[in-house]
Amino acid sequence: MGHTTPLLLPKILMIATGGTIASMETPQGLAPAVAPHQLLDSIPHILDFCTVDTIQLLNIDSTNIQPEHWLLIADAIYENYADYDGFVITHGTDTMAYTAAALSYLVQGSDKPIVLTGSQKPIGSRSSDAHRNLSDSFLYCSRRASRDVSLVFDGKVIAGTRARKVKSMSYSAFESINFPAIAYINGRQVSCYHHGAIPANDADQVRFYRALNPNVFLLKLVPGMEPDILEYVAQRYDAILIEGYGMGGLPFADRRNFLDVVQTLAAKGKIIVLSTQVMLEGSDLGVYEVGIRAMSGTPLLQGHDMTNEAITAKLMWILSLTRDYEQVRKLFYKPVNCDLVLPEA
Repeated sequence: MGHTTPLLLPKILMIATGGTIASMETPQGLAPAVAPHQLLDSIPHILDFCTVDTIQLLNIDSTNIQPEHWLLIADAIYENYADYDGFVITHGTDTMAYTAAALSYLVQGSDKPIVLTGSQKPIGSRSSDAHRNLSDSFLYCSRRASRDVSLVFDGKVIAGTRARKVKSMSYSAFESINFPAIAYINGRQVSCYHHGAIPANDADQVRFYRALNPNVFLLKLVPGMEPDILEYVAQRYDAILIEGYGMGGLPFADRRNFLDVVQTLAAKGKIIVLSTQVMLEGSDLGVYEVGIRAMSGTPLLQGHDMTNEAITAKLMWILSLTRDYEQVRKLFYKPVNCDLVLPEA
């Protein structure tokens, strides 16, 4: 009687970085302390559909995550890319959307899934969401159709450039902003793939980038703010993302004329992006006078339907490559990992 060759299970590398999922109580409050093998011990059933190796890259609260850490994570993926079928990154929730966006630009065109996940309660807490999120992440990472950078949380798979933390305590902490979730996970069922959100493999190979320019400032407009704040910020930063109101635009009436300052800074080569502080539906600077006047004759960019997390990370990536406005503009409006759907002309 012949022997059948057993199917090789997908080989996944878990990169642990700390966060709530790995935290324990200390006299100073929750702090990361749980080793990655302890996380895996809580979900032994995943060995039915994948094999897992682990590395402890960081062990910090995600509030302390910085662009340098994003580069470390991307380097770890680069160094291990040929040896694994996918990657699961455990991470704190507070800055996970920023990390997911940054990795989307640092690792582009990946035909292997790179999944970020975490939890709202530590793995050792009663009724923790850690077990489900970890299990879902390894399940999604083990599927052949999965690719590119995504965030898996509370049964949703979200493109890495579209995630935002919208709840500080509830298990349904993340939403996909201005774009459908890639998939939903229920038990061991992965369903509702949006194929438009998962580009088909093409001739391009995965592209790794090894640098970021962190000199990007996000300014949220509030009534009463003086426009000279921009002049101060421009002394230290290469790009300024301005979160305006509604569909975007800049105040120009009376003495608080942001438009004049922005035009001066743009003429000096500063990269200025106008976006909106409204979470859903994006900006459109072609509707109101405050937007049309801002864009008229001034080399500014607008965020359209991108999240501000994605805009921030994208600018850091672009500015590590070029400071030329036309090149910046070209790269900014080039969609990466579903980050941007430009309106039809």
